[in-house]
Amino acid sequence: MRVLIAGGGIAGLALARALEERGITVEIVERKPEWPSSGAGLYLPGNAVRGLDELGLGAEISARAHPIQRQRFLDQRGRLLAEIEVDGFWDGVGGCVAIPRAAMHEALREGTSVPVRLGTTLTGLDNGDAPRVSLSDGSSQSYDLVVGADGVHSTVRRLAFGRRPAGYVGQASWRFIAAGFPEIRDWTVMLARGRAFLAVALGQGAVYCYADVTTSDPVGAGEADWRESFVDFADPVPRLLDQGAGAYYAPIEEVVPPAWSAQRVVLVGDAAHASSPNMAQGAAMAIEDALVLAAELTSAQPVEDALAAYERRRAGRVRWVQKQTHRRDRTRNLLPTLRDLVLRLSGERIFRSNYAPLRESP
Repeated sequence: MRVLIAGGGIAGLALARALEERGITVEIVERKPEWPSSGAGLYLPGNAVRGLDELGLGAEISARAHPIQRQRFLDQRGRLLAEIEVDGFWDGVGGCVAIPRAAMHEALREGTSVPVRLGTTLTGLDNGDAPRVSLSDGSSQSYDLVVGADGVHSTVRRLAFGRRPAGYVGQASWRFIAAGFPEIRDWTVMLARGRAFLAVALGQGAVYCYADVTTSDPVGAGEADWRESFVDFADPVPRLLDQGAGAYYAPIEEVVPPAWSAQRVVLVGDAAHASSPNMAQGAAMAIEDALVLAAELTSAQPVEDALAAYERRRAGRVRWVQKQTHRRDRTRNLLPTLRDLVLRLSGERIFRSNYAPLRESP
């Protein structure tokens, strides 16, 4: 079997390793002209770390990551609303960690030897028993399977299923890494109505910062100085904001295609099911996709049947995650007095109910 993966991000590289380990010939095309050397960060809950262990990359990731033992929810004035001991919750699954995205990407790249063509995209796709792709470098070739691991605005999804754009969920976000904050050791979010600021320790004083606002105008939000929306937050947010001038901006979008596969084309990761990041499940779902798809493709069944089995195994779990992101957004957008009361009384119970099904293997 020869497989082409469009997209060299977390989903594509994880799948490449899983398939390569099973003896399947894989190629990757990646639209970016060079691999990222900087960027923001990632928080990886226990099920993501379990998936990396199953890929045989747990040690490589741990060496680059910072352990996260608790999550703290505060109001914008810095008053504690809830504290979750995540180590205890994920015990027996995997230890939660935070890692710079570039370091995560580097570990995944080092974990596979598949050939990669950078600066290359699909320009055409003729699906069938041996789907034929046309590429932006002028080449054309047939494969046994084409995988769309090319993100929220997937070209493979458009070519295989028609123009079904991602849906804006009503939030605009900014991400950056700040340095010089050794006092920040865990995962801490401050909440105001329609605004949230998250700080996650990456180790050695580095902090991954994520901020979002609820808005119906993502274009306007991207053009304004976003930091003005957070100047009234308690310390250390104002000091973190001093390093946020060049933050990466993106509207938050969700992907819900009618199907994940068509003949011998299949979607994985954000191309299949992007969701709000408030569950921190983007990387986890992508890694799980890779493991399940690789297992089904090597289970001695026709490719089309393997793709159908992959979607059956994954769809319910992904729908659960997307449903919980909607519930969490509704909770955080309650009137502050009601939201604070809910989190003080039920924060840990809500957390456990959100994540409980994800303790089970996919």
